[in-house]
Amino acid sequence: MKKTGLMIAFALAMALILNSSAPAGTVLERILKKGELVVGTTGTQPPLSVTAKDGQIIGLDADIAKLISAGMGVKVRFVKMFFSELITALETGQVDMIVSGMTMTPERNSKVAFIGPYYVSGKGVLTKGKAVAAMDKEGLDSPSFKITALKNSTSQAFVEMVTPKAKLVPAASYDEALDLLFQDKIDALVADYPFCLFCMARYSDKGLAVRGGRMTFEPLGIGIREDALWINWLENFVKILAGTGDLTKLQDRWLTETSWIKELP
Repeated sequence: MKKTGLMIAFALAMALILNSSAPAGTVLERILKKGELVVGTTGTQPPLSVTAKDGQIIGLDADIAKLISAGMGVKVRFVKMFFSELITALETGQVDMIVSGMTMTPERNSKVAFIGPYYVSGKGVLTKGKAVAAMDKEGLDSPSFKITALKNSTSQAFVEMVTPKAKLVPAASYDEALDLLFQDKIDALVADYPFCLFCMARYSDKGLAVRGGRMTFEPLGIGIREDALWINWLENFVKILAGTGDLTKLQDRWLTETSWIKELP
């Protein structure tokens, strides 16, 4: 992963400062002491977080987490889990951070602190086959329509609010949601717009279509436990990442280019 000279210098400087001055007992101090940043993610949300052929977690979220750990001078360890389990894992200390395409909502923010946004997404609707024509004619809000969305996600909330007449089929992961769509068990999949575009690119033989575009405002953030120094450090780090242009480069790498798809199983 390419980094600018400024980003590298900043990361090294912050690592030296942290290792010499983090107050004992803080979240930051505990991470530095164990020499490891534990990151919770699903590993099933391309192009943000996805598992490659070699078992490694790759994507925009993964690269951001790796830069953060480098800036702290510690190694990074990803822990894969269902999206609905991430906040509980952070609250109970199983992970130090959530980086998994999580929208910063007031409800979530009442439980965990958020840094960001590092990217602004929106909802898209993925359909295939006959459902495309049916959707154009009837719309999504019909009792005859079955829609899937990631459990406990803003996509599920969107479906429940905008299409209350349709039958909601919650999915534990995007892999499960895609299987439902490919097997014609549901008519549409509501998900983050970048994921919908990724599916069209990777499964070009499935007759997929993306509807609606960015229908909502979805600011994605990094979830952490409350700790003043930890929050301040991450806020400054993300600002530097954006200011150097590295964040834009990462977004282009994962959200615009498609060459990385060959790394997937």
